Amino acid sequence: MTEGRFQSPGWRAARRFTRHRLAMAGLVVIAIFVIAALLAPWIAPYDPIATSWSRIRKPPSELYWFGTDENGRDVFSRVLWGARASLMAGVISVFAAGCFGVPLGLLAGMAGGWVDGLVSRVADAMLSVPFLILAIALAAFLGPALENAMLAIAISATPIFVRLARGMALDAKGAEWVDASRAIGNPMFVTATRHVLPNILPPLLVQATLAIAEAIIAEASLSFLGLGQQPPNPSWGSMLNGAQRFLTQAPWMSIYPGLAIFLVVLAFNLVGDGLRDALDPRSEAR
Repeated sequence: MTEGRFQSPGWRAARRFTRHRLAMAGLVVIAIFVIAALLAPWIAPYDPIATSWSRIRKPPSELYWFGTDENGRDVFSRVLWGARASLMAGVISVFAAGCFGVPLGLLAGMAGGWVDGLVSRVADAMLSVPFLILAIALAAFLGPALENAMLAIAISATPIFVRLARGMALDAKGAEWVDASRAIGNPMFVTATRHVLPNILPPLLVQATLAIAEAIIAEASLSFLGLGQQPPNPSWGSMLNGAQRFLTQAPWMSIYPGLAIFLVVLAFNLVGDGLRDALDPRSEAR
């Protein structure tokens, strides 16, 4: 008898994930950005909002690693502080969308009838509008602020979790273990939370990881349009907005915040792909 025969499914999934090189590389990139965002007050060499007319659009050098912007602010410091807004918007927005969308999806799938019809039609109506367009419309209605942008992103992402949770609840609804739970007298709420939800968590986790990448792009887009983080507070999207007028004179102003967005979004997608492969039992045989 081998030791691997007695390993739990969670342990085998973790082992498959650690063997996924691209996913581990993405996890390292995410960890670097998270640590940089948390330690920004201590590792940023300059005040991210302090202006100086004597250092306007300075190219990258030993003093200013990423150069300076049109107001003499250090781009490296602003990228570090901007990571806070982008990562916070991505994680909190998706967490809120999941906390609201998953229970609604479970309710629709388990209850059926008019409840399922009502929740499904509302979710379908919201999904008929492109994610970013809906987020822009909601952010414009709520007003320009990072908190409002996060709320708009959360509302726009909620139907995705509603549809996913509903579909998986419908699949699980006809399973024998769900019938057994009902046969012993468990109410629908207990069956959904104790039996159905734990079995649909893996795909929800994968979807949440991929949704964070979309939320970071949405936050950058809203900030670029002036609907997210408000100046002078740094955000990768607002930095790109200010840099568009100096693409030829000072390309570093757009290169570094754009590269930060690219790396973080790519990292979350790689981690999501790795989780999808690791949590798929069929990947054990590949």
